[in-house]
Amino acid sequence: MRFLLLCWMMLFVGAAMTQSTSWAETPVAVSQKPNILFILVDDLGKEWIHCYGGEGIDTKHIDRLADEGMKFNNAWCMPQCTPTRVTLLTGQYPFRHGWTNHWDVPRWGAGCHFDAPQHTTFAKVLREAGYTTCAAGKWQIDDFRVEPNAMDEAGFDDWCMWTGYETGNPPSGNRYWDPYINTRGQGSRTHQGQFGPDIYCDYLIKFIREHKSQPMLLYYPMALTHSPLTTTPDTKDETGKRQQFVGMVQYTDELVGRLMATLEEEGIRENTIVFFTTDNGTGRASWTRNQRLGRMVRGGKARKDEQTGVAQPLIVSCPGRIAQGATTDALVDFTDMLPTFAELAGGTLPAERKVDGASFAGLLLGDEDYQPREWILSMGGGPAVLRQGRVHPELSYDERVVRNDRYKLWVDANHQPEQLYDLQQDPWEEANLIDSSAPPVLAAKRALMQVVESLPEQDASPKYQKNPPQPWDKK
Repeated sequence: MRFLLLCWMMLFVGAAMTQSTSWAETPVAVSQKPNILFILVDDLGKEWIHCYGGEGIDTKHIDRLADEGMKFNNAWCMPQCTPTRVTLLTGQYPFRHGWTNHWDVPRWGAGCHFDAPQHTTFAKVLREAGYTTCAAGKWQIDDFRVEPNAMDEAGFDDWCMWTGYETGNPPSGNRYWDPYINTRGQGSRTHQGQFGPDIYCDYLIKFIREHKSQPMLLYYPMALTHSPLTTTPDTKDETGKRQQFVGMVQYTDELVGRLMATLEEEGIRENTIVFFTTDNGTGRASWTRNQRLGRMVRGGKARKDEQTGVAQPLIVSCPGRIAQGATTDALVDFTDMLPTFAELAGGTLPAERKVDGASFAGLLLGDEDYQPREWILSMGGGPAVLRQGRVHPELSYDERVVRNDRYKLWVDANHQPEQLYDLQQDPWEEANLIDSSAPPVLAAKRALMQVVESLPEQDASPKYQKNPPQPWDKK
């Protein structure tokens, strides 16, 4: 089997070398541990990505990733920032890790934070597998004022992070112009006159150049395209709201291109598996609406709608390892990232902690024995609540959606099914079939409810040792 897989990979190495769209010319031996670059855009849906049908927008570098890799049609995030990011880090659903809602740690405090020693993270798994690790961009789930080692504890050897707005510290609110950034060994400071997204990207580029001889994990949770609206170095004089947002999308694409060019220049493009995705749908402001596949789409951030809220872009690209120009309907969600990274890197998942996801490395590498997932799930959104001095989910059982290869079921806070859609016939979820008596629909409803009923009846609360009390804590 190993011999057959190696032969398959070598065929794609040869194909990559003859493709006119390939970024690099010299393939890296497939036996070498691959670098992993995970790009996570903030608040951007499919309607703004040209290769996913977004209209009137040029995302040539992202599109090129799709041309040279595998594009996923059915990849689910969680509906909002914090649930998605903690799910990504831990490989667990929000009902298990407890972050079913958003909690802005530097802003709201109350002793709550992402307590890395109590969790498995993909960075810790890969660091233990021999990878050097770096993160650059947005964090927001720890307060570096009282947790200066939070990133190291989460598994990162180096970092360049905007931690989020720190209550009582107005300069910390800046993630774009004059950004307030924390780096290893230097702490937090304002970078006057500079553009934050450039700093985060350039930090990763420097790390790549310095560590290219080692297997690398590069985590790039971008600040773009989250509000507030901003100009960019390419649109410094732009004042219109929609034009500014378009500029933010275009600059996101520019930064992706900058990273790809670096991998090419350093001769490691064919040994770097690039993941491109987003944390949730686009914000719902009027100026972020865009045409997709002939429809005007309003962003679905914090919503569980299929086309705008939870089914977000996912592209995985590595010429010579992953089929180029491929499109897949396979079901994946953000719990799958940690086990996928682990398998690609030869890492081991800790036996003492449950991982909900399943690796799709076999799908990426063309393994004929790969078994696709039968269902995926998304849940969470809105702010958490403070009860008896600790942060808890707003609801004891959060609303959720679960789907198989055709049907999608919405379940309410009382564990009851409330909406059911045939995504094959109704991809925009316009005809609720919950009361249908058609045998295929009833069978789908029963099967999806069996999944729901197999999961815990009550959602967990975030697990953490409380940070020391601070003047800025939310009361």
